[in-house]
Amino acid sequence: MRTGGGGRSYSAASAIIPSGNRAGFSSVSMARAGGGGGGFGRLIGGGGGGSAGVGGGFGSRSLYNLGGTGFPGGPSGVGTIQEVTVNQSLLAPLNLEIDPNIQQVRKDEKEQIKTLNNKFASFIDKVRFLEQQNKVLETKWTLLQEQGQKNNSSKSNLDPLFEAYINNLRRQLANLLNERGRMDGELKNMQDLVEDFKNKYEEEINRRTAAENEFVVLKKDVDAAYMNKVELEAKVDALSDELNFLRALYEAELAQLSAQVSDTAVILSMDNNRDLDLSSIIAEVKAQYEDIANRSRAEAEAWYQTKFEELQATAGKHGDDLRNTKGEISELNRLIQRIRSEIENTRNQVAKTAIGDSEERGEMALKDAKAKMIDLEDALQKAKADMARQLREYQELMNVKLALDIEIATYRKLLEGEESRWEQDPCGNNSDYHFSHPRSVLLPVSVILP
Repeated sequence: MRTGGGGRSYSAASAIIPSGNRAGFSSVSMARAGGGGGGFGRLIGGGGGGSAGVGGGFGSRSLYNLGGTGFPGGPSGVGTIQEVTVNQSLLAPLNLEIDPNIQQVRKDEKEQIKTLNNKFASFIDKVRFLEQQNKVLETKWTLLQEQGQKNNSSKSNLDPLFEAYINNLRRQLANLLNERGRMDGELKNMQDLVEDFKNKYEEEINRRTAAENEFVVLKKDVDAAYMNKVELEAKVDALSDELNFLRALYEAELAQLSAQVSDTAVILSMDNNRDLDLSSIIAEVKAQYEDIANRSRAEAEAWYQTKFEELQATAGKHGDDLRNTKGEISELNRLIQRIRSEIENTRNQVAKTAIGDSEERGEMALKDAKAKMIDLEDALQKAKADMARQLREYQELMNVKLALDIEIATYRKLLEGEESRWEQDPCGNNSDYHFSHPRSVLLPVSVILP
């Protein structure tokens, strides 16, 4: 078989040719490449009663056995004349009839050659496809190497950035810790100051309470003195009024008595027997004055009682106002204390929250950086694994390609040997084909494609 186009040489390690009708092909391995096909050898042996045999060798363990016919002959015994006898079988014409199955065998061989041609064409297409895959894998390998170099360079470029970011976060954390220490010191100072103010406030409250109690006692004394003063003034006024009234009354009585005395004198002059009862008159005047004094005293006592009740009501009202004011002051003090406590708690909470947020941001940044580093390492490991897998696949494909190249070369060698056999024995007279097809054997042979 001859193939067109190519300075490309192929080699194979096994060949498989299906057997024909009577023909069998025996091949174990082809170890020699190039050159012509299998060689035909003939061996003719003669002798005295022997037979001539013609044999051909093809391949390593295949034979074309052409059977011949034996011709008896040779010297007979010496000194005796043997009777000449004629072997009638030798006079019979040779049976040179060609085997009728040889045409069918050759037709089958042609069909096998066509099948092998088709397989050879498919093998060539497969080889071209494998060459394309080889180029694709080489391109992928180059890209993976470039990507690995880029990843290494990017990793080496990212390490200083991560280190700088981590150092910045550490500096921020140190600043926050210093700020926290300063805030704790300020908090302690503020707590001491609050305790001092609280003690001063309690002292002032105690002083104010003592002053209020003293004020209440003094107010009671002032109220008592004022009431006594009012009472005494009322008594003085009453006594002055009574004195004025008695003076006027006495003056009127004296005037009346003087008039009566003058009248009495006239009457006496007229009637000397009539006597003036002065004691009864004095008693009557005294009774009238006592009645007037009693009424004035009752009115003064009623007025004093009314004033006293009004002052008591006023004092009670002021006492209620004072107690309400004290309650409001206490409530305001408690509110001030609660607001101060809330302010301190809020300030501490804000400081703790700021510190916690800063720590959380720092931890999140560190975790993010570690996660990115892990992702980069995983991507690098995955790229290495993909590269190794693709290298293994490439090696397997190259092994398959080499095996196919060897097999194609083997087919080519066998077909060229078959063509040479046809050229040496075109008619194939008295040829008995005997091929046996054992299991093929693959040989690892390195092939370099130009």
